[in-house]
Amino acid sequence: MLLAGLVTACADGQSSAGGGGLRASGSTTVAPVAADAAEALKAQGMNITIATQGGSAGGISQLAAGQIDIALSSKPISDEDRTAHPKADFVTTQIGSDAVGVIVTKPVADAGVKDLTVDQVRGLFEGKITNWSEVGGPKLDVFVYDKEPGRGTREVLDKYVYGDEKAPPPPDTDNFAIVGGNLETRNKLESTPGRSVRSPRGSSKGGRSSRS
Repeated sequence: MLLAGLVTACADGQSSAGGGGLRASGSTTVAPVAADAAEALKAQGMNITIATQGGSAGGISQLAAGQIDIALSSKPISDEDRTAHPKADFVTTQIGSDAVGVIVTKPVADAGVKDLTVDQVRGLFEGKITNWSEVGGPKLDVFVYDKEPGRGTREVLDKYVYGDEKAPPPPDTDNFAIVGGNLETRNKLESTPGRSVRSPRGSSKGGRSSRS
């Protein structure tokens, strides 16, 4: 399951609010829930700003720098986060959980792609599998919509696919495109029949793979 949480921290004793309200930024996964909460609190007279700059990693970095008060994160705070920001005392609050999955479009699934092994998923993400026929699907080229680095959902799936190994960067080919938030990925897929989605890293054309 994917952690969806709020992170607060003391960074050199500084607060970004300064009496002007709370600022929260980070994961697009957490943002809708945080935005709903913010609207409820605004109705009670509180001043809260919600943004999604840089995903989970961006939110954590901004929090550690004292630029915001709350980081929205779709991943747990890692040892690397604490090492990168040794002066920040992170405190996490889990507000929910959701699953990260690998999804293909209906035409690809109907043509035979019902289940993928970890090795096949790795091959799709790395651009080594370029046609769905290589994994029992239709003769359609694979295209990947890849989530940008720093996204929490991407880190969660990378951990599942690669374990303790560092995931390689997406191949620099015309069959890959980097996108930002989940909504952007979904809109691109819905506008291109036959594509598929991988979460969190990429998607597909005529049957390509994508993360969201």
